[in-house]
Parts: sequence; C-alpha cells; structure tokens
Amino acid sequence: MYLNKCHLNKYSPFFLTTVELGYHNFSLRADPSKGSLKESLDDCMEALDLFLNNRFRESMERLKPRVNESMYHALIYATVLEMQAMMTFEQDDISNAAATMKRAQEVCQRSVCPLLEVMGQFLNREACSACSQLHAEACFAECQLQRASLTFLQDENMVSFIKGGIKVRNSYLIYKELHSYIQSKDSLVGPSHLHLEGGVAFGIGAFNLTLSMFPARILKVLEFAGFSGDKDYGLSQLHSGATVVNLRSLLCALLLLCYHTFLTFILGTGEGEVAEAERLLAPFRLRYPTGAIFLFFAGRTEEMKGNIDKAVCLFEDGCKAQQEWKQFHHMCYWELLWCFTYKQLWKMAYFYADLLTKESRWSQAMYVYMKAACLSMLSKDESRPFGEDEVELFRQVPTLKQKIAGKSPPTEKFAIRKARRYRASSPVKLPVPVLEMMYMWNGFTMIRKCPELTDAMMQTLLEAERTLAAAPGNDYSVDDYCVIQLLKGLCLQNQGRLHAAEECFNNVYRSEKKIRYDHYLVPNALLELSLLCIDQNRRDEAIKLLHKAKTNYKDYSMESRTQFRVHAALAKLKVSPTEQEEMTRM
Repeated sequence: MYLNKCHLNKYSPFFLTTVELGYHNFSLRADPSKGSLKESLDDCMEALDLFLNNRFRESMERLKPRVNESMYHALIYATVLEMQAMMTFEQDDISNAAATMKRAQEVCQRSVCPLLEVMGQFLNREACSACSQLHAEACFAECQLQRASLTFLQDENMVSFIKGGIKVRNSYLIYKELHSYIQSKDSLVGPSHLHLEGGVAFGIGAFNLTLSMFPARILKVLEFAGFSGDKDYGLSQLHSGATVVNLRSLLCALLLLCYHTFLTFILGTGEGEVAEAERLLAPFRLRYPTGAIFLFFAGRTEEMKGNIDKAVCLFEDGCKAQQEWKQFHHMCYWELLWCFTYKQLWKMAYFYADLLTKESRWSQAMYVYMKAACLSMLSKDESRPFGEDEVELFRQVPTLKQKIAGKSPPTEKFAIRKARRYRASSPVKLPVPVLEMMYMWNGFTMIRKCPELTDAMMQTLLEAERTLAAAPGNDYSVDDYCVIQLLKGLCLQNQGRLHAAEECFNNVYRSEKKIRYDHYLVPNALLELSLLCIDQNRRDEAIKLLHKAKTNYKDYSMESRTQFRVHAALAKLKVSPTEQEEMTRM
C-alpha cells in the first residue's frame, strides 16, 4: 500500500485530508476497536429495515448503543429523532433532536484524522483510511444540513437564522467538493463506495432541487452567496441515489416523493409526476407492504390520479399499520380530511379535523378553523357533532395563534384573518370557507380527473352564489363574490369550459378596486388566468399576466406561496432571466 495523492477539502471545518490509496481492497476502519466502516453500514441498514417495517422502537434500540462511537449510527439515530421533531413541532422534541444531531456531528469529526496528525507521515489502513474520511465528510455535511433545518425550527432569534444559514453554506460547499472528487478519474472506489455516492447524491440533489424552486429575486441573493440550483440535475441526482441500494436510498426517495406528490401542488402548478412516484414506490411497496410511510405516499398518489376512495383506504391502512408513532397518523388524518372535503362529506372531514385538534401540535388555529368551516357547510337544521357551534369555533381561532421559527405558519395567518368577521355580535357568514382553504392547498387540481366531484363542487358554488345575491349588501359582499368567482373558474376549467373560466377570473380582476379584505384574490386570479393561457398555448399573454401577478401586488395573504407558483409557471414556460428582466422594464 502506498500514498498516491492527498486531496484537501478546504471547506471542511476540521480541514479533512482525503488520501487516495493504490490498494483498494483494504479493511475500512477509523478505529479497530469500533468495528469496520462496512460493519457499521450493514448494521445501520438493518436498523433502517426495522424502521421501514414499522418496528420503530427496535430500530432505535439497534442504533443507540453505538451512537457515541460510530458516525453512521449517530447520524441515522439523530435523523430519526429529527423526523419525529418535524412531525410534532414540540419544543422538547426539537431540542432533543438538535442536541443529538450536534453530538452526531462531533462523532463524525472524531472519525477522521486531523491534518496535523498525518502531515509528513504515511497513513496505514488501520489508522486513517481515505474512505473513512470521505464518509466522515459526507456525514458531517449531512449533520450540518439537518442541524440548520432544526435551527430554523428551534429559535426565533435572528442570530439563529444567521447561524443556520452558515451551516447550510458549509454543508453545500462540502457536498460540492465531495461531488467533484468522486466524479474525478482519481476517485477511490471501495466496498462501501455506493453508500458514499448515495450520501453525496442526496446532498447535491437536495440543494439543486430546493434552490431551483425559489423565485428569481431570492435566487439572485442565493447565487451571490455561492448557491446555485438546477432542477433537472437535482432530480437526476436524487433518482440516482434512490434507485441504488445504499443507506440514503430512503432519504432520496422520500424527497423525490415529497416533490412529485406535494411540492409540485403546493408550490407549483399542480402537475405531479404520478408515473414517477409510482416507479419510486414500487420496490419499497414490494419489500415493505405494510410500511406506514409508503402506504401514505401510495394514498397520495391515488389522490393525484383521482381515485379518492382508494386513497382513503390506503390512508386508513397507514393508520392501522402501526401504533408506535402517532405522528404518522396525523399525516394520514390531514389527507383524509381533504379526501372527504373533495367528496363534500362534511361531517367526516370535521371528524378528522377534530382528531387533529386532539392529537397534533402543528396548528391548533388551522385545525379549529377547519372544524368550524366544515360545520358551516351544513344546513341550519342539520345536527352538529358533539353539539359544537361553528360561530364559537371561529371565534376561538385567533386565540390559538402560535409561532414556529418566530413566525406563524402562513395558512394559520390566513385562517385567523378569515375568522375575524365572526367577532361581531351578528357575524357575516363565510360563503364557502372549506373550499377556499382547499384552494390554498391547490386541491382543485386533485379533483381534475373526477368529473362527478367537480360537478358537485360547482353546484355548491352556484348555491352559495344565489345565497349571496339574495342577501343584503355588506362590507364583505364584493370579497365573497370574488371568492366564489375564483373557485367557479377553477371548476369550469376542470370541466373544459375555458371561456367561461376565463370570464370568472377576469371578473375578479375587474373587481380589484372594490375588494376590501381578501387582497390575495387578484394576484391568484391572474395566476390562474395565466395557467389557462398556457394550456391554450397563449405564451406571450401568460407571461404578461404572470409578470403582473409577480410585481404589482405585495403584502397579501399567502404571498410566498403565490410567488412560488408564479415562479413554477414561468419555469414551465421556460422564461429566461433575460425575458424576466425585459418584463421588469416594461
């Protein structure tokens, strides 16, 4: 064995030395007393297998004994705790995950030989192998990335946001350096190389995909700080990591599934990749037929296909599959709430909103709002579950406001604003609050392939329109009329009645100066009108509408979400930065 090359990662906080060895078939050890790298990876793969089979406690018990000595045991253990914290939003869980991830980072730091210890002397395979150092850098970068995300959750102090940003930048630069190295012809290929490639593919893919989704004005700042994002490249990296057996396969697959089944709807134009999601799910569903995570994503995929009843069955199966982690149940409850909303089974939708108020900490204001909204859709003489009154529930909403990372969730702010009209002694009823919130989650695209659901939704909106027209005018009349017009336009678009849909969106735009409270309606009407133009190949008109929505309106409800969707529409049209600059000068 001999020393060929020394590769310095200048971005690593502990200045790692990566050494390429001429002899590849060596035992991968950072410390002979702690077992080989391959043994650690195999053990973590088995723990992960337990996790995916819903045996969560056994998985954690498998990992815990070695979290202070093995970088991979420490990383996977901390990752599981972080997943739990992300689902509960409980401060104790977030603090515990953050402390555990910090300790995991320290273990990664100890797993390599600092530069000063090896400079001027040859390395032997038992003391400090090149492979173990590469793996340690990848683990370190992943710890930094996950600690940054926890920092954003943990503390509302601006200093914490700055610290989190520094962690993200360090992580990004380490991933870039590692990626360049393993892509080079001198890259060391050992028995655990697939795990290393999977880790780097996850990091590079996650950064590229995430950054590509940001609007142009944010991207300019990020690019100045050294970040860049290419969506197609990010997707290809994540796909590569997900389809080869390695420790990060799950993370790559989950991120891709989130993108194809959620982000493209919530922050995009509502065109999820059903076929790609099903391809990703297939091997996991085969190996883990009762795995709660995969039942959940299978349910979401069926929603996208318009198979709402099948989706309901899968979400219910996901709840039955395990009882250890109730947080998984909450994700299923949330989707079940919307499935029954699509079907206009208001009491069933209320039931799941009520379950969430009792079990989940994410947003009590949002859950109570949805309970009240569902009850408000019932007729006056229809009995209310548990004798609850929607007016009293709406009045509770503002008192339940919370802060996550120093800010209230945008949907919670929206719910609080909408509920304010119920503070009056004789409140003015919201016309279709459930359907309005459904729009905020881009739910009308979910029933695009369900003509019967769209037709039933249209009938509900027409009834609300007749009720509004028959009622005396008030401060909210124009706003309520525009809400109904926006939602009618979406139903008409689903029905293929494009001219009528366009007229509805234009009605909202023409009412701009009369709207008093719901200022989000106009930029969103312009966005929906632009998407309609895209479907009709009216590219120039669509670009002008998107530019207007992007630049002419500020400080309205759910503004960030609308801006993300505008950016996604511009990306769909392949509008170049030059074209966007020209639009700004127009």
